[in-house]
Amino acid sequence: MLDRVTELLRSTPGLALFVCLGLGFALGRLRVWKLSLGGIAGTLLVALIIGQLGVTLDPELRNVAFALFIYTLGYMAGPSFFASLNRKALRYAVFTAIQMITLIALTCLATVLMGLDRGTAAGLLAGGTTSSSTLGTAGEALGALNLPPAQIHQLQANLATAYSVVYIFSLITIVLLTAQGVPLLMRVGMRDEAARLWEELGGGDRPEGSVAALPGFVGRIFRITAADGMTVATAEQALGAEAAVERLRRGEDIVVHGPETVLRTGDHVLVVGHRSALLHGEHVLGPETLGRGGHPMTLETADVVITDPRFRGWTLDRLHEEIPLKDRHGVFITGVSRMEHELPVKPYTGVSPGDTLRLTGAAADLAAHASRLGVRVDASVKADLSFISLGVVAGLLLGQLTVSAGGVPLSLGIGGGCLFTGLFCGWLRARRPTYGQYHPAAAQMISQFGLATFVCAVGLSAGPSALVLIKQYGVLLPVVAVLVTAIPALLSVWVAVKLMHLPAPLVAGVIAGQQCSTPAVTGAQKEAGNNTPLLSYTIVYAFSAVILPLLGPVIVALAGALP
Repeated sequence: MLDRVTELLRSTPGLALFVCLGLGFALGRLRVWKLSLGGIAGTLLVALIIGQLGVTLDPELRNVAFALFIYTLGYMAGPSFFASLNRKALRYAVFTAIQMITLIALTCLATVLMGLDRGTAAGLLAGGTTSSSTLGTAGEALGALNLPPAQIHQLQANLATAYSVVYIFSLITIVLLTAQGVPLLMRVGMRDEAARLWEELGGGDRPEGSVAALPGFVGRIFRITAADGMTVATAEQALGAEAAVERLRRGEDIVVHGPETVLRTGDHVLVVGHRSALLHGEHVLGPETLGRGGHPMTLETADVVITDPRFRGWTLDRLHEEIPLKDRHGVFITGVSRMEHELPVKPYTGVSPGDTLRLTGAAADLAAHASRLGVRVDASVKADLSFISLGVVAGLLLGQLTVSAGGVPLSLGIGGGCLFTGLFCGWLRARRPTYGQYHPAAAQMISQFGLATFVCAVGLSAGPSALVLIKQYGVLLPVVAVLVTAIPALLSVWVAVKLMHLPAPLVAGVIAGQQCSTPAVTGAQKEAGNNTPLLSYTIVYAFSAVILPLLGPVIVALAGALP
């Protein structure tokens, strides 16, 4: 039976790929306490096991998958990365610098003391960052070495095995440090600190993330009696700034209205806004009514990417106050996201070019207001394949360029070339958003599939050699894994608390962000009870997502030069 399965997988590599992906992502969803491996690490573990049968994938498929992943990573990080290059945000880059410098130093020390080869050293560093992108660039760098194919294969096998072992222990370490270690070291309650920060941001008593019994943003129809003789502008002013008259029906006709339109007894108006502004609607306007059909009114939502650089560093409160009421009439911000992470919709939440605002209101108001902030995401277009393909082509060509330094040929390779063109194309898209649309959902799918395919190929080829490395180093790798994860994180905690005086939720966010660890920031959010850790996580993540992949080739070069 096993022979038939082995032969089937060997003769049908596509089948082997999707078996690894299916089982790997299923394994990655399993939870033990607060931890789960995630789909990428799960796929690598399954591939290492199936690789024992001698199943492999075409190296060219691996290269194509990696190019798509690393380009997409750069594309999505580009707007936030360049938007973070300002005085206020740049101070958070110190945490990425701590991660980078400490990791390189610790990995080099371990390489000398333990006699690690280049593949194992690179696996230690990549696993210590819990960064799958670093695994990818390190694997590509090993493949470019001027060594016999058998030796390169062995180094890549050691890379995959070391990464798998180290990743598990590093993940446990960073999740425990962010969720439990930070409040313990700071001697504060994470939930209390998060609630205090939430209040400073303009939050209310209801915990963020909970569901209100009644929605906060509503539409109501009123029959005009009390407001007879008022203009629309006067009625809106009486209701408050968070309400707008969106439709006026007089008799059987919908009337085109403006601020100076006078309301008459018997008119029906649709008013939209926050519930608190409409509570006294009957007193100001007249009795609430269910209305009747024939002229249905629907509200729309629009995702708008901020492109105007003048909004860099603005808070939502400033955005609300400095854009004239006539320009934002009937439009409400109901969501803010940065690099696919939802931020709190609170007055002091900061925004920058590249962030996405979710606006809600009438279609006409949205159409008029969206262009003042940036570009409206076309939900019907998921990916501009022409633009994306040309960006990948440029990255592959850039990676082919070689420069000689001291007689040593240096090149960016697929990883460096596609990362830089991805960053540039993402920035260009944010500045000139009429082309190059890459919907976040599509980008996440392509990025995840590309990286999963790459690690599957690496794991399958590494399978037969995996057990050798595990027997060679035994418990040393897990011990070193904890150290290379904990030491940079503890240094960052000291800097964040003693030098920058950050509150506990932001401290947890920065140490999760410097490792680009989604499980860690998720754990911090659960411990905090709200999304405040994301405020610092997204800034540091923007720097680390770009810098950490570059460490793969660096550590391969350094490990080869060490005695």
